[in-house]
Amino acid sequence: MTTTPAPAIRLAGASKTFVTASGSYTAISEVDLVVQPGEFVSVVGPTGCGKSTTLSLVSGLHPATTGTVEVHGAPVTGIPDGLGYMFQTDAVLPWRSVLDNVAAGPRYRGTDKREARDQARDWVAKVGLAGFEDYHPHQLSGGMRKRVALAQTLINEPKVLLMDEPFGALDVQTREYVQDMLLDLWAGSGAAVVFVTHDLTEAIALADTVVVMTAGPATVKDVVRVDLPRPRSVEEIRLTPDFTDLYRRVWESLREEVELTRARGARVA
Repeated sequence: MTTTPAPAIRLAGASKTFVTASGSYTAISEVDLVVQPGEFVSVVGPTGCGKSTTLSLVSGLHPATTGTVEVHGAPVTGIPDGLGYMFQTDAVLPWRSVLDNVAAGPRYRGTDKREARDQARDWVAKVGLAGFEDYHPHQLSGGMRKRVALAQTLINEPKVLLMDEPFGALDVQTREYVQDMLLDLWAGSGAAVVFVTHDLTEAIALADTVVVMTAGPATVKDVVRVDLPRPRSVEEIRLTPDFTDLYRRVWESLREEVELTRARGARVA
């Protein structure tokens, strides 16, 4: 008898309430979300609704107040094995060279220095930075730093990859280039990806599934399947009629939540 493998990520009725000096507030409420191995899921929602909090529960950085959070069938009680995380601000260390930044993960996991640097050299080439191994972060453009951060994360071969608006600060042309690079490097890896973004074009172009969150406290409002062929070129796929139809579908679901968030802000002001 064959058994169905556990989802890479499962949240069931997950809520998170933070206690502050001025009281408490609930960031996410009763979130149900399943991400399968090898699935790329984008998460969109109004500003401040709790998208990043959802990632923090999966990563083990914060425990859920109520509900269940599992990675590969095991309850999350700390940072799960095989998890990679790219934040909005890259974690590139300014005093280290490109090569040593990328080699840091394997070295931390006990890999011999020479082997770690050999692995890092391969990944530096994969992200198009061969020849820049000895450069330091202050000598790189923003897009190059993001590619270092990408190599720094993927060299560890994560089975779950969490990405919190990692490309938001990049110009449009650089962003599309790095998006295509991410898709190429992720293809065939088997990694489950949860990618938080405010950019609907980015969300749809990258993902197999787009999850729409409500205004805060966030819960899942809608799940939209992205039936666009792979491999994809972000620049080309966004010009197709099927992409336009998906964009309209996601925006119709999201618009109500954005308007609600704006109305709340206007009342406070």
